[in-house]
Amino acid sequence: MSKHTTCALYLSFLTLPALAQTAPDAAPAAVQPAAEEPVPATVVVEGRRPGPGVWKVSKGDHVMWVFGLYTPLPQKMEWDASHVERLVAKSQEVLQPPGFTVGMSWWRGLTMLPTMIGLQNNPDGAKLQDVLPPDVYAHWQALKDKYIGNDDGVERDRPLFAAEKLLHAGLKKNGLVQNMAVSGEIEKIAKQNKVKLTGTMLGIQLDDPRATLTAFKKAQMEDLACLTRTVQGLDKDIGTMRAGANAWADGNIAALTRLDLAERDEVCADAVLNSSLARTTPAFQNVRERIRANWMKAAEKSLADNTSTFALLQMKDIVGPNNYLADLRAKGYTVESPK
Repeated sequence: MSKHTTCALYLSFLTLPALAQTAPDAAPAAVQPAAEEPVPATVVVEGRRPGPGVWKVSKGDHVMWVFGLYTPLPQKMEWDASHVERLVAKSQEVLQPPGFTVGMSWWRGLTMLPTMIGLQNNPDGAKLQDVLPPDVYAHWQALKDKYIGNDDGVERDRPLFAAEKLLHAGLKKNGLVQNMAVSGEIEKIAKQNKVKLTGTMLGIQLDDPRATLTAFKKAQMEDLACLTRTVQGLDKDIGTMRAGANAWADGNIAALTRLDLAERDEVCADAVLNSSLARTTPAFQNVRERIRANWMKAAEKSLADNTSTFALLQMKDIVGPNNYLADLRAKGYTVESPK
């Protein structure tokens, strides 16, 4: 195990890679199963693919190459890392993607395990049928039968976790997988070339992790909007993600720019950030802004210290409306998109 292990609270933050951008609060919407759009007939690409080009951020003779990660990706695709390998090899530092971790010592993490049991379940033994409006539950049941199948255990999950399981099952049945292999390959290339790897995760320390976990298990979450949004647009979202996966694999930046890569994740992230526990726990205040500021600080330091830096960002944080590179451009850096 590593020096610090991630607290089981990570279960409640499955969607938090989306926290880099700010979205308005989402209210639950009425769901009509018959109105669901069909899955676009898009073939998932296969074989060896180049992936996207890199963005160039520069000031004077110092440059940072920015590579956009994307998930899910086609299950039968193999990424050709040759163009990235050359840039990483000639860089002095690789910045890993932003986000946050809730840390505790290795021993403290082991002693917390009993407290973590049941973390994803609804409080007081409630089931989804007890907490969802009838129309939302009916749509959930139809999609659960379609993608998950016979799994009564998921009926005890909080809406946020049920939504995540449904999404992942839908992706798998459509030839897509949540993929960390690309970032892992880049880290491997950096290590082989003895290039410094720098984490940009915001570290959050809880004063009393046990009390926080206990409170979380008892607290209600504002996560009805997450499951509602998921069942309302699941097949359409899968179609969007499939189009995004194909565009990423083929390096089609124009197609990626046209897609909304974060909207559904933002709704589910708000389910966590708008919970009473998050609002009353100082460590979780202004998380989006702090993640962004933490990455910007690391990026500017690397640009100042190195003649060449390689940085990883989620694609939505490069082509989205509030992307990180716009902040660098506003500070006087030159930003050039891939050709």
